[in-house]
Order: sequence, then C-alpha cells, then structure tokens
Amino acid sequence: MSQAELTAVPAPRVPRRARWTLGILRSELTTMLRRWRTLALLGVLAAVPVLIGVALRIETGDGSRGGPGGGGGPAFLSQVAGNGLFLVFAALSATLPVFLPMAVGVVAGDSVAGEASGGTLRYLLVAPAGRPRLLLAKYASVLVFCLVATLVVAASALAAGLLLFPVGEVTTISGTRIGFGEGVLRAGLIAVAVAASLIGFAALGLFVSTLTDSGIAAMAATVGVLITVQILDTMPQLDGIHPYLFPHYWMSFTDLLRDPVYWDETVRNLGLQALYAAVFGSAAWARFTTKDISV
Repeated sequence: MSQAELTAVPAPRVPRRARWTLGILRSELTTMLRRWRTLALLGVLAAVPVLIGVALRIETGDGSRGGPGGGGGPAFLSQVAGNGLFLVFAALSATLPVFLPMAVGVVAGDSVAGEASGGTLRYLLVAPAGRPRLLLAKYASVLVFCLVATLVVAASALAAGLLLFPVGEVTTISGTRIGFGEGVLRAGLIAVAVAASLIGFAALGLFVSTLTDSGIAAMAATVGVLITVQILDTMPQLDGIHPYLFPHYWMSFTDLLRDPVYWDETVRNLGLQALYAAVFGSAAWARFTTKDISV
C-alpha cells in the first residue's frame, strides 16, 4: 500500500454511545473539581501534612529527637525528624482513618442526591447515554477524586518533608535500607494503594446517594456509616466480622514499606474493596435505574 493510500485511511471512529459516556465523564470531572466544596476539601487535606510537619519540627527543635515523646504517636511519626520522606507515610496514616474517607463520603454522597436536590438530575437524564452510563460516570468521577485526594496528601507531605527535615536513605520496617529514589517510588505505590482502599466506600456512598433527594442527608448518612463501621471494627467482641468490614485492612499499606514487600494483607484489602464495589455498585444501579425522578 502506498503512502498516499495509507494517509487516506480514515481513523477509527469512536462509537456514538462511547462519546456520550466520555462526554458525561468529562463534564462530571470538570464540575466536581471546580466546586468550592471540593477545592475546600482538597485544601484541608493538603494542610494536614503541613500542620503535622510544622508541629514535629517545633517539637524536635533542631531535628535531633525522634518525635513527640521521643518516638510515640501514630505510625512513622518517630522517623520523620530523621528523614522527611517519612512524613508522607505518617500523613497517609493520619488521614486515612478519618479525613480521606470523610472527604470521599461527602463527594460520593452528593453525587446523585445533590443533583436531585438542585433540580439538575432530570436534565442530565435527557442525554442519550442513559441512566447506567450516567451512574458509571459519577462513580468514575468519585474514584478519580479518591486518587486526587490521596495524591494531594502525599504531594503536600513530600514537599513539607523536604523543606522541614533532612532526607536520605529509607529504613524499611524490615530494618533494611533502600535508596531515596526507591523510597519515593514506594511512597507513590503506597498512595495508589491508599486510594484503592477507598473504592468500596465510594460505592457505598454512591448507593446511599441514590436513596434520597437530599444531598446533605446523603452526605451525613455516608459519613455516619463510616463512623459506625469504624467503631464496630475496634470492638473485640465483634472480631469475627472484622475481616468483612471495609476499613479493616486500610492500614495494610504499611506492608509495602517492608523489604521484600509483603502483599498478603494488601491483596485481601483490594479483594474486599472489589467485593464492596460490586455489591453496592449493583445496588446503586438497581436503585437508580428504577428511581422516579420527579424534580
């Protein structure tokens, strides 16, 4: 085939329904990331590592001590003064139980119910993509927020750690030492693992959002479920159900800082999140596709 014939071959066309779906997803992402509420949530998440770093810097003075109380406090705090990269791990440990899931709960809970309360949901349903694709686009946008929020925490912590503390080789939980570059790669892998830990909770929030036409009620209910499940996960009398609660393996990301990496708990966490996403994603689909949209 000649060069002229090659250039004359038309590019493959994207199916019309796929274009509608991508267009809805692009619109959802643009709308979500431009909301003042979303920007405020990201701002708070970015401020948490900075506050932790400044507090540790003040506490350690010239950096000669290991942290509050000589090494107490949450995981990785005692190592931050010796290596600023550990501020990434400490910040993710501090934000994952509360701040990150609460932010995701607000965004997921408002995804459908907020549109219904604002009267814009019925206009979105006019698009030929249909309800299933609209719901899929909303869930995908929440997952993008999970990743963006986690990366904001990690990037803010890395910047604060580099500015406030010395950096160098990283001592793993196993006691071995790895280079700073590999430590940064481990930090990126851990950030992705933390974001993936929120997949199941995001699906649960989306399902709650389909149950009501009040965005505030959906957000409050989603955060309430989060707090309740976390309380149940701390009760030793209920240890039989702990492995089935979505936050139970959230802190398994610490195993990614071992040498060699220990994957068992992380794989269990991802499997559990996939199960929650399948169950509550299906429930959200069943509810949303049969919901009477009157406003």
